[in-house]
Amino acid sequence: MPTTLQNVVFPVAKDPDVLPLYADAEIWSKVGGKQVRLSQNAHIDNVISRSSMRVNAGKRVSFASYFNAFPAAYWQRWTVVSSVRLTLRTEGPGTVIVYRSNAGGVQQRVDSREVSGSVENTFDLPLTMFSDGGWYWFDLIASTDDLILAAGAWSTDAEPVQTGKLSLGMTTYNKPDYCVTTLENVADDPALLEGIDRIFLVDQGTQKVRDQAGFDEVAALLGEKLQLIEQGNLGGSGGFSRSMAETLEREDSDFLMLLDDDVEFETESALRGLQFGRFNSEPVIVGGHMFDLLDKPVVHAWAEVVRPDQFIWGPSFEQQHRHDFRKQNLRQTKWMHARLDADYNGWWMCMIPKQIIAEIGLSLPVFIKWDDAEYGLRARAAGYRTVSMPGVALWHVSWLDKDDSQDWQAFFHTRNRIVAGLLHSDRPGSGKLLQDAHRQDIKKMLNMQYYAVQLAIDGMQSVLRGPQSLHKTISTDMPAARKRAAQFPETHVYKPGDTDTPVAVGGRALPLLDDPTSPRGIKLALFTLRMIPEHWRRSSTENDLRAPELEYAKRDAKWWQIPHHSSVIVGAADGSGKMWYRHDRAKFRRLLRESRALSRRIEKNWDRLAAEYRTALPQITSVEEWKKTFEGR
Repeated sequence: MPTTLQNVVFPVAKDPDVLPLYADAEIWSKVGGKQVRLSQNAHIDNVISRSSMRVNAGKRVSFASYFNAFPAAYWQRWTVVSSVRLTLRTEGPGTVIVYRSNAGGVQQRVDSREVSGSVENTFDLPLTMFSDGGWYWFDLIASTDDLILAAGAWSTDAEPVQTGKLSLGMTTYNKPDYCVTTLENVADDPALLEGIDRIFLVDQGTQKVRDQAGFDEVAALLGEKLQLIEQGNLGGSGGFSRSMAETLEREDSDFLMLLDDDVEFETESALRGLQFGRFNSEPVIVGGHMFDLLDKPVVHAWAEVVRPDQFIWGPSFEQQHRHDFRKQNLRQTKWMHARLDADYNGWWMCMIPKQIIAEIGLSLPVFIKWDDAEYGLRARAAGYRTVSMPGVALWHVSWLDKDDSQDWQAFFHTRNRIVAGLLHSDRPGSGKLLQDAHRQDIKKMLNMQYYAVQLAIDGMQSVLRGPQSLHKTISTDMPAARKRAAQFPETHVYKPGDTDTPVAVGGRALPLLDDPTSPRGIKLALFTLRMIPEHWRRSSTENDLRAPELEYAKRDAKWWQIPHHSSVIVGAADGSGKMWYRHDRAKFRRLLRESRALSRRIEKNWDRLAAEYRTALPQITSVEEWKKTFEGR
């Protein structure tokens, strides 16, 4: 009997913004070298149910969409499946056309059938010509009456390599409402529920999920499949490591899917991830893409890598970043047809085979930041790859309106990046990692963001204390970083209505009419050589009660403009208020000295530190060591 790999699904919520992710209901044409939308052939009201959709008489709708096209290249490369069957159940008169694409995004017609009445059609499609990329999809063309797609699925007659079930590992800190909603979505999907062995909900917050309205009801529906675990706040790495350790004890689980808390969950994605894992020809980490919860047609990144010279994460090329499916859907986006490889996948949604966890251990004990990237690099070193799988995704609260490189998380950005580099960089003497990190510190100092630089210094000092300190301080690093903020007045946010909000004497800076390019190369070097001595010589302190010179909107506060001032007001990234940045000579001089000295010290001792961290890695990521931390020992 065929095994369903991927159902054709539609959003039951009447949200028109997400329709382009499920159906390409528009007619496009190239005008002046650009794809232009000519007409729209469907509306969100054409969605009938989770599995069915109407195509109005005389209209054509393509299902070359993120959630309903079939990513053939990934199945050919990573699984034992050699052919896939498309089954479509339709009602009414019309035509079904099946297409494929190649790695360059060129569309090719594969098959077509005329349909009428209530009928089921199958198309057997080989997975033999997609080594570098390509998808399968279908279009529906309604004739004189409406054509209804009643149901559709992609399936295979191949035998799976593994048949075990899936455990879900959710980590939360004070997001009980999101967690209950996710549990309700899982409970409402019988097919997914059948494939789940256990749901580990690791609650590390003070607002308990068990106290949230609706929890008792959904817990009763899930029964013994749900295991609520409450522990101290050990960050994402501590919560996810707890799920990893628990999964290793589950005989019926072959896979663990990690989920963040502040998400909206497309449950079909979890089923697809599970099936992809079951048919993998070799164990791989299966990652899901992240869409923006507050701007739902926008995907954050497609396939992420760690660039070896600077040892920094990011999309493998820039066009992937925040791609908007309202502007360009699958057919119009040529790069999306290539099979893209990833170094790691964010732990907002990531499925790890239990075999990999048993072999390479649990997460690095670093609280947050770089735990997912380090794990992907560690897995690759052990011979296991990461696949960021198209059609597997959720919606997550974006960090677009955050600036976590300047708040308490700056400690973890610096410390954990260096630790990951020590463990996995193959460049001598850190490559350009420390040089780039120090350059970022200089930018922040010139922008009077002294708190963030202080935390970067604290992070470097933590690195020098060695790997054994990671478990010892995992529960105290975050409170210590937050406590530091009291020493840095620029961390205070002046809210609307506050009577003590400083007023800029020069008013609000004029908005930028364009996006000027930041200085690079020789211009950057000259800018830095000019501004560092200027800030060094300035005699002002942050206690001077001088008025800000200008007020900047956050989007206009470019890092190469703020250094020309000694006092400015800048909008907070999340729009909650304003922050007052003031030059302080004593802090600038001290932080510049300490940042340079610590960078040089780590670089000088890089080989020794790398050997120390690599030797300790198996122990500090072991179940035994983590259990001590879970128990507070």
